[in-house]
Amino acid sequence: MKKTFIAVIIAVFISLPSFAQKIEAYRIFDKNGKEVSMKKMLKELELSQIILFGEFHNNTIAHWLQFEISNYLSERHKLILGAEMFEADNQADLTRYVKGEIEKPVFDSLVRLWPNYETDYAPLVLLAKKQKLDFIATNIPRVYAKLVNQEGFEALELLSDEEKAWIAPLPISFDPELSCYKKMTGMMMGKGSANLPKAQAIKDATMAHFILKNYKEGYIFMHFNGSYHSDYYEGILWYLKQAKPEMMYTTITTVSQNYVDRLYEDNIGIADFIICVDNDMTNTY
Repeated sequence: MKKTFIAVIIAVFISLPSFAQKIEAYRIFDKNGKEVSMKKMLKELELSQIILFGEFHNNTIAHWLQFEISNYLSERHKLILGAEMFEADNQADLTRYVKGEIEKPVFDSLVRLWPNYETDYAPLVLLAKKQKLDFIATNIPRVYAKLVNQEGFEALELLSDEEKAWIAPLPISFDPELSCYKKMTGMMMGKGSANLPKAQAIKDATMAHFILKNYKEGYIFMHFNGSYHSDYYEGILWYLKQAKPEMMYTTITTVSQNYVDRLYEDNIGIADFIICVDNDMTNTY
């Protein structure tokens, strides 16, 4: 009996390392697949002018880190926040809310909020209110992105001057050979509009436009967007670099793996920093 008990104890201790490894929520890696500490990532982020934080929209770890990193930077630097989740024509009401000029029920009724706003983005907006930060609505109004998907870029030329103020200046550059747009074309496989990559591009161009338009010298601009909009240094970053190649940019992305002890080969090189989250992590929706 004693020998059996000892054998069980040994087996448990042998299994503990793999079990502990499995229950880790996340790790951070650099673009070369080397694990880095939060301290190291924060140190590099503090040297940036513009940060693109690519997320999975329903990932709890990504949203938690967005808040924690933004809070950290806001206490040490002059910070601007911006997000894909808010459309440019809602900027005035977003600003009024952040400045405390309207109450939450009014804000909720005026601004087109994502279904997961309360759980995932409200903390960032409330942080901006608390720290008196500018919060920029960077995305194109969805009706115009839909218009491009249906009719191409040419349809935007028919918009009024007021409507054109909510999108990137026309005409925008468009490189269909960028992998993010080529992949989108490939994923359609004959389904959907051939203009879908253009609709993605007008979003990317518009977000880049409003990031640069609202950037202030001496500040850090932290922008939140779906990872597809900035992975592989394309999308938004491509447009940013077309306009301001001299600025200091840093990209963050989110990936999900069965284990987080090492970065899978397919996930190396996606961004400057890669937040690797365990597949079993609970999602917000």
